Order: sequence, then C-alpha cells, then structure tokens
Amino acid sequence: MYDNWEDLEQACLACRQCGLCQERRHVVFGVGNPKAKVLFVGEGPGEHEDLQGEPFVGRGGQLLDKLLAAIDLDRKTNIYIANIVKCRPPLNRDPLPQEQEACIGWLRNQFALLRPKIVVCLGRVSAMRMMKPDIKITKEHGIFLEKNGTLMMATLHPAALLRNPKQKPAAFEDYLRLREKIDELGCDVAK
Repeated sequence: MYDNWEDLEQACLACRQCGLCQERRHVVFGVGNPKAKVLFVGEGPGEHEDLQGEPFVGRGGQLLDKLLAAIDLDRKTNIYIANIVKCRPPLNRDPLPQEQEACIGWLRNQFALLRPKIVVCLGRVSAMRMMKPDIKITKEHGIFLEKNGTLMMATLHPAALLRNPKQKPAAFEDYLRLREKIDELGCDVAK
C-alpha cells in the first residue's frame, strides 16, 4: 500500500500484473482532484483513453463532462475519476474477472488515499465489482447504499447512454440525486 499519490501512480504506470499490459499504449491511472470526496469509477479505458492516458475522453467522456457540468462538478477540480482496470481490454470488451482481480489493488489504494464520502459506479461492471455482484443496473441505478461508511450509487455508463439515448433522462435524474446527496453531506468542495 502506497501512502502518497506520486509513488502509487509511478508503481501503477509500471504494472505488468496481467495480460492487458501487453497491448496498452498508456496506463490510465485516473484524473481529478486527489482530495475530492466524490469518486467516479468506470470499468476500464477504451481506445481514446488508451491513446490519451486519461479516463473518459471519448464521446462517452464528453457526455459525462456535460452531465457533471449540469450539477456543478468538474473532473479537474472537485471529483476524481478512475477505473476498475487501468489498461484497455481488447476491442473494449468487459474486463475479465482475473484482470479485475489483478488490477483492483490500484483502485483500492486510490480509494484509501482519497477516502471519498460518495462513490459513483459508472455502468454495470464497476457496480457489480464495487457494490454488489447481482446488481441490475437498469433497475437499481440512482439508488444509494452504504458500504463500510461510504455511500455508493450506480448509474448508467455514458457509452450505454450514447447507444440508447432514451435512457438519458433517467440517468440525468441520477446526477440530480447525486447533487442533492453532495449538498446534504457537505462534500462538494475537496478539503
């Protein structure tokens, strides 16, 4: 367990714990304020993220940024964004259980350093891994649950919203609930 961001990131960038490292261009460590109290977690980098080394920078990331801006959140200032796995799975497939297991220690260490009050799981894979293995994302999105003193909520993945735009209003409601919870807990500003 690393006790500072710099050492953790340097170790993660050199990771070779699973086969995903063989095809990667960049390890996608995360982005945001390392003192944020709201952590967003996706499943893993896609093609654009692998090329740029930052999570959620493609079309899905652009949509995520719009949803965040609508509730006064920003990836550079008051949240942190990470993924379950730090390297791109081939053809953007879901990360395999053994890949998730090999990589989850990096996210756990990020979580330990951040100590977020709220975790937002972006999509089914991260919600299954972090919240509960049998979550039904289309039915249980937007619902907060407490796990070891941290509030967690799943929402639909931005890429899924691009594929099925009819789900955007329901996802936006999740973000409005998140804003209410941030205000209620007083964790808007990273301190």
